[in-house]
Amino acid sequence: MPDVVLVTGVSRLLGGLAATALAARDDVGRVVGIDVVPPRRPLVGVEFVRVDLRNPVITRLVEQYSVDTVVHMGVLATPTAAGGRASQKEINVIGTMQLLAACQKATSLRRLVVKSTAAVYGASPHDPAVFTESAALGVRTANGFGRDSSEVESYVAGFARRRPDVEVSVLRFANVIGPSIATALSDFFSLPVVPIPAGFDGRLQFVHEDDCVRATVLASTASADRVTGVTNVAGDGVLTVVQCARMMRRPIVQAPLQTEGLLRRGYRWSRMATFPEGQFRQLAYGRVVDTTRMRERLGFEPTRTTREAFASFAETASLTVPGVDLARTGLGHAQVVLATMGWLPDPSSTPGARS
Repeated sequence: MPDVVLVTGVSRLLGGLAATALAARDDVGRVVGIDVVPPRRPLVGVEFVRVDLRNPVITRLVEQYSVDTVVHMGVLATPTAAGGRASQKEINVIGTMQLLAACQKATSLRRLVVKSTAAVYGASPHDPAVFTESAALGVRTANGFGRDSSEVESYVAGFARRRPDVEVSVLRFANVIGPSIATALSDFFSLPVVPIPAGFDGRLQFVHEDDCVRATVLASTASADRVTGVTNVAGDGVLTVVQCARMMRRPIVQAPLQTEGLLRRGYRWSRMATFPEGQFRQLAYGRVVDTTRMRERLGFEPTRTTREAFASFAETASLTVPGVDLARTGLGHAQVVLATMGWLPDPSSTPGARS
C-alpha cells in the first residue's frame, strides 16, 4: 500500500476529492497535494504544497518526500481554467513532461496513475461503434483537451518503457458529470435552448464525479495484479444528445454541423457556456467506450449508470444563463441563444442592453 502519495491538481474538484479520499484511508500513509493555486475547499488530511508543475522544482519535491505513488490529476479540460488555449496546452503538456522527468529520477517511485479522457479517441463518422483501449487515437479529430491528453499518454508510455519497475495506470474517463463539477458539456446542456447538430443525435456516455474519484483511488491502492495500463472508465448504458436535452427539460434548435465555428464565437462572446473546439463533432458522432477491462482487470464497478449520472446533474441544474443579464438585455432565453448564433441581431445593439 502507498506510503507517500503525491496528487497533482488538488485545487480543482476531482483532484481535491481524490486527495482527500486517499488521505481518509487507513492503508495510505502520507498524502501531499500540489497545485499552482491554493485550494478553495479544505483538504482534510492532505499536506498542500504550492508549486507549478512546469517548474523543475517538482523533482526536488518528489525526492524530499520520498514519494512512492504519483496520481496525476492536473490535466486541464477547458481553456478558461488555464487562461486560454495556449496556457492550457503548456500546463497540460509541459507540466506533465516535468512531472515525468521527476518521476524518472525518483528511486522511491513504485506507481503512477494518470487521469486521462476518452476524448483521445476523437469524433468522426468513421469511428467504431464502441472504442476498446487498443483503438487508434483520433489525433486529428480530437479537441484541444483530447489532443493534449493524447500527448500526455504518449509521454507516459515512454516513461513506462524507461521505468518498467513502476506500475502505470492510465484511466480514460468518459464525460465526467455530477451535481458539483462544471465542464464544457454541463455548461452546454445548461443552456436555455440547446443547439444540436442538424440530422445527428450522437450517443454519449457519462461517469459520475464520485465514481471518477473512486476509480482513481482504486487504481492508486489496488494490488499490482490490478494495474492494467490503459483502462476505459464509464457508466453503463448510453444517452443520446436529444435524450440529454429532454432530461434537462430544454428545447432544442437544429444547427448545421458547419456552424461550429460560429457557435464557438457566439458563446465565447456571450459567456453563456464554454464551447471548446470539437465538441459539436462529438455531439454529432457520439463516443462510446468498452468497459470490459474496467470490470475484469481493474475490478471497478460504477455505482451509477450513464443515465443516473446525468440525472444527478440535471436535478441540480438551474435555468440561469452564465454571463448574460437577461433583464437588462430585454431578450428572452431563446432570443439570446439565437443571437449568439448570428440568427438574430447582436444583443448589445438592442435598446436597454448592457453597455
